[in-house]
Amino acid sequence: MAKAIWNGQVLAESDATVAVEGNRYFPPESVNKAFFRPSDTHTTCAWKGIASYYTIEVDGRTNADAAWYYPQPKDAVKGIADHVAFWRGVEVQT
Repeated sequence: MAKAIWNGQVLAESDATVAVEGNRYFPPESVNKAFFRPSDTHTTCAWKGIASYYTIEVDGRTNADAAWYYPQPKDAVKGIADHVAFWRGVEVQT
């Protein structure tokens, strides 16, 4: 069971994550949406497509753009559509 943890809270938990380039992508239904706020940030990966971001808020602390997802990934990684990955201090335990 993989878990994503930040500021003492479990942000996501699943035994069905997908590994891509060293990152664990959590299925959307495994993410605790109470901690996530949409961000206006977007980046482009040449082979995955356009990523969108979430800012994480836990107990009054904010971690800007600490989670990302691909709403419409390219065919090579279509299995990660809407799955969420983490960085910026979010601990992913596998």
